[in-house]
Amino acid sequence: MFVTFEGIDGSGKSTQIDLLRGALEADGRTVVATREPGGTEFGEHVRELVLAGPEMTPWAEAALFAAARSELVTRVIQPALEAGHDVLCDRYIDSSLAYQGIARGLGVDRVLELNLEATRGLLPDRTFLLLVDPAAAGARATGRLDRIESTKGDFMARVDAAYRELAALFPRRVEAFDGTLPATELAEMILGRVRAAA
Repeated sequence: MFVTFEGIDGSGKSTQIDLLRGALEADGRTVVATREPGGTEFGEHVRELVLAGPEMTPWAEAALFAAARSELVTRVIQPALEAGHDVLCDRYIDSSLAYQGIARGLGVDRVLELNLEATRGLLPDRTFLLLVDPAAAGARATGRLDRIESTKGDFMARVDAAYRELAALFPRRVEAFDGTLPATELAEMILGRVRAAA
């Protein structure tokens, strides 16, 4: 299975990926966990550029994320799936749809088209969206804010609203969860969904 986790920074994605990976490996499954942007040498360079680099236009931002995603699919995700492994990814196409497509106003359809080309149409089997109030998520986040997180005004509130819109647009694939639930309780719910879909 190809499973992605989405949500604003501080929503608990990394914790849930770690817990799901451990549970699936305990079931005897081979799991590849990766992240976006990143997961490849090229992707890590893009990560540094988009998160710590200079200001850039929304389309430049979207194109860089799509380029890193294309590399990740070719070098990591597709080979793992073809080998029969499970792939867990911290962010994927839905991040671009939320951040650039909706919150930055480029349009869901246009950003989706760009990314479907970049990934040769590869979509996750399941996407788990962890919803946390932006103020609470900001309090949870560790370390310095990156270029995107430090955007002024109500940007993170717009991203949060965008994710909720995506859950309504793609209900068969995207499932939203209350990210404020205890981590172990949330992990059990997610594991149940994965086992049911496998």
